[in-house]
Amino acid sequence: MTTIRPGASVARQASLRSGNLALVLRTVCAAGEPPSRADVAAATGTTRATAARLVDDLVAGGLLDEVEQAPSGRRGRPATPLAPGARVVALGLQADAGLLAARVLDLRGRVVAERVEPGDLRASDPGPTLARLGDLAAALLGELPGGARLAGAGLALPGIVDVEGGLLLRAPNLGWSDVRPAALLTPPLPVELVLGNEADLAARTVAETAPARPGPHRDFVYLSGQIGVGGATVMGGRVVSGSSGWAGEVGHVCVDPDGPACRCGSTGCLEQYAGRDALLAAAGLPRDAGPRELARRVADGDRAARAAVERAAWALGVALAGVLNVLDVPTVVLGGSLGELADLVRPRLEEDLARRVLSARWRRPRVVAAAGAPAAGATGAALRALDAVVAEPARWLAAAESPPP
Repeated sequence: MTTIRPGASVARQASLRSGNLALVLRTVCAAGEPPSRADVAAATGTTRATAARLVDDLVAGGLLDEVEQAPSGRRGRPATPLAPGARVVALGLQADAGLLAARVLDLRGRVVAERVEPGDLRASDPGPTLARLGDLAAALLGELPGGARLAGAGLALPGIVDVEGGLLLRAPNLGWSDVRPAALLTPPLPVELVLGNEADLAARTVAETAPARPGPHRDFVYLSGQIGVGGATVMGGRVVSGSSGWAGEVGHVCVDPDGPACRCGSTGCLEQYAGRDALLAAAGLPRDAGPRELARRVADGDRAARAAVERAAWALGVALAGVLNVLDVPTVVLGGSLGELADLVRPRLEEDLARRVLSARWRRPRVVAAAGAPAAGATGAALRALDAVVAEPARWLAAAESPPP
């Protein structure tokens, strides 16, 4: 005999509603064009009445907006298009060896406000640096339009991060170890700050173009060219973070044991050949020259610049061939400074991958440049916070209905 516990039916109903709210919100967020309630019902397999009730709840909670429809010339009452809520926003922050960034995105994936402040933060003091980042964040939040609701905040950092503990364990290029950024970020944020690896978060901007909206690539290795080289692996649109969240450190793959010393303590790491500092030094350029100046020198026939790019492409081929042989992903996405140099390194890199990757005979690896604004880690941090809302809209609605303490 089956025993039904008191309240079990209510719990199942609440769970079903929660799942359906998430399904409807995800469907609207992923749509290329604003769908109507009828479109949502058809896409989710629910009745029109059920879809309408769920949509109404999401509209009332600000997670969906009813938007104006373009004139169609058809007879009858037009259906009301739906879009992700423009008042729900998230804050993404980034502290890297070459910049500080703060960026606010809304649930449609649009940049609402941003600040990007270049600077040399190598071997910087985390206290003043994070205080400055806090000032940028506070200024940004102060510019938000009336009615905006902050869903969450994230901080992208170039190193090994304990996400659950809120601790930056080590960031060699910043010179930071055992830092708790939330305690140093002043003034304090009104929501919890969630840390993340810069390359992992930047890779999210390739995997999705807006919250819950898939990007052009679902399986790829992402390389973030900054002062050094960060890396991430994405499979099925999700970042593969490993058992401790530390997977993807391609920049510290050894391409030559007898190579130059790395800040991490090893030798011959990929970033000693393909990182921005290493590339500029090999080309005889100052640190502040940037990848565009390097590309210009290559175009002008500068031998040192060409040799630096060729050496970087060789090192990338050695490191990435091993990664692709192990992971079986079809695409390499170059971001940051490597993205700006993609046209220069791609010919040699694709040639080397075709020769070194075992499966290349049947499927040649592709090398593409990431699109988007600088400080992609900040964008990814905001996307992660918004994705959490899309995954559990019922929790957001319940919190919105609760009176403040």
